[in-house]
Amino acid sequence: MAGKKHSASRGRVGNASGSGALVPVEESLALPVVNFVPIVSSYNDRIRPLLDAVDKLRHLNITKEGIQLPTIVVVGDQSSGKSSVLESLAGISLPRGQGICTRVPLIMRLQHHSSPTPEIFLEFNSKTIRTDEAQVANAIVVATDEIAGNGKGISNSPLTLVVKKAGVPDLTMVDLPGITRVPVKGQPENIYEQIADIINEYIKPEESIILNVLSATDDFTTCESIRMSQKVDRNGERTLAVVTKSDKSPEGLFEKVTADDVNIGLGYVCVRNRIGDESYEEARQEEAFLFENNPHLSKIDKSMVGISVLAQKLVHIQATLIAKCLPDIVRKIHDKLNANISDLKRLPKTLSSPAEALTTLMGIIGAVKDSLKKLLVNGEYDEYPDENQMHCSARLVEMFNKYSSDLNNSPESDPTRDFLIAEVRVLDEGKRIELPNFVPRNAFLAVLQPKVHRISHIPVDFVVKIWDYIEEVVISVLMHQSENYHQLEASTRRACRNLMEKMKEKSINWVLEVVQMEKLSDYTCSPEYVTEWNKLMAAQQVFFDLVEKNQGSNINIEGLGLVVVKDDLRGYMPVLRQAYDLKMRMTAYWKVVMRRLVDSMALYLQLSIRNLVNNELEKEIVNQLMTTYNGQIEKMLEESPAIAAKREKLNASIRLLKHSKDLLANIMDNLTSVVF
Repeated sequence: MAGKKHSASRGRVGNASGSGALVPVEESLALPVVNFVPIVSSYNDRIRPLLDAVDKLRHLNITKEGIQLPTIVVVGDQSSGKSSVLESLAGISLPRGQGICTRVPLIMRLQHHSSPTPEIFLEFNSKTIRTDEAQVANAIVVATDEIAGNGKGISNSPLTLVVKKAGVPDLTMVDLPGITRVPVKGQPENIYEQIADIINEYIKPEESIILNVLSATDDFTTCESIRMSQKVDRNGERTLAVVTKSDKSPEGLFEKVTADDVNIGLGYVCVRNRIGDESYEEARQEEAFLFENNPHLSKIDKSMVGISVLAQKLVHIQATLIAKCLPDIVRKIHDKLNANISDLKRLPKTLSSPAEALTTLMGIIGAVKDSLKKLLVNGEYDEYPDENQMHCSARLVEMFNKYSSDLNNSPESDPTRDFLIAEVRVLDEGKRIELPNFVPRNAFLAVLQPKVHRISHIPVDFVVKIWDYIEEVVISVLMHQSENYHQLEASTRRACRNLMEKMKEKSINWVLEVVQMEKLSDYTCSPEYVTEWNKLMAAQQVFFDLVEKNQGSNINIEGLGLVVVKDDLRGYMPVLRQAYDLKMRMTAYWKVVMRRLVDSMALYLQLSIRNLVNNELEKEIVNQLMTTYNGQIEKMLEESPAIAAKREKLNASIRLLKHSKDLLANIMDNLTSVVF
């Protein structure tokens, strides 16, 4: 076998000092072959606590809190030689076979220790399974089947392999399923997409170092693993490539790794895979002999060849990465812990008695009243600075302005429309034996009442619109203040809608009464009415002179503007003066009516809103709650499932973060003494 062919060379590879420690890269051919420890023990003693801390954080699953850990992620196309590389680093056999052998993320924690007896165990599904070197491959298969199911499917739930063994480098790596594009029998059709999603999740964080395993027999530029890593690390600043099967395709490998067409920023390490039943020590001897004597491979710089060099580089990269990331991890844990504690404090405390429930209920109602007083009465909106719909004073003014505009711009408010037609018709049909040029009251009302009736829908529509808007505001405030109590939310929403219907109905009835009063009454004490009427009557003689002379049909009357005089009006000369007087009285009086409908509406709604905020809403809510829960206040304040789940999640997160914080606190004081 190959191992025996070069047996004479093995003695030449050992370190004369016999120390068993790894010497600088340029002297790698003098490395010991029995126990290669990548970094001297004193270095390991300083970096080991940092690595243990990160491993423990990973075991605690701190990443679910959004805190990324420094990680070496091993990726490669299927059959690229990933398993051989990891076996050589760990000094143990991993599952082999056709297709995807790694079906779950395999977290490999390697730790050098001096005991001659290795300690190997698996951690998954909250349990720990001890195994040994002979059974570790089978144990991984069994654990994988338990996690991902029997068959060839994959899972994103990790499996941790802990190897404590003399001679292994202090490393933690995550081995991911090999990339395959074509599903085999028993694999899902979207196997490529599933694997790609897992790989992207692990290699995307800036804290991840990508160990890209490439086969020397492949064109690097077409490797799928390179394409994936370039997506997240375009310049290759955190990608290290290990080239396997160097002995299978030595020609041109020197040119491949020196040209670096695929931007491998952290460099290349070329290795030889273990063959057949070679021991790991024999494999390293053959590897050293290969790169020393092969005419093609010997051209490659010795700092770029061999498993020992790969181990040394990985340990150095890992140590540097941890030292760089750890202070930021400490800060993120601190910030996340404080944020979670603040969130937990903002949650309502669990109620333990009717007295506490009553106090909480009164507090919620009081807070609702305070908010509504600010919004609807005082015009303050500091609680909702960016929600324009909750800036109630401005929105109410806009609606009032629209209401006033609708009234004053309605056809009934245009005094030039069908000039004198209605007045002439009323007077002609209401002729009586009476003094001439006298405007009877019944004629005035006969003109007034239809006009009022035709605009009566405007104030009705307006109060409906106002209360619909107020309902939205009140419900929004209620839901905000009672969001932690799902039972209370439903009841207060129902109480609010019931109350709004009552207020709306009451307002509509009030509007209809006002409209009815305007129809039946023709009274005002405002002196503006007389002033306006006199101003309009001043143009009467000019108007009639033009009518009698038949001079044009368009006449400009001061106070009205341009009016159209229809020809058939000249046939009503006997009542035309009365009609003109009636028109001007109605024009002056209509302004009074419009003003009353706007002013009284404003006063009425302001009073109604104050009553709503100060009295009506609280009474309606309390009545609704007492009716629904028969006076058992604690029931209405039961914690919602969402809040209970949030509380449980925050408590679990706080426990995890506190544990993580304490874990790191013990090593941070010594961090500055670590030398890389």
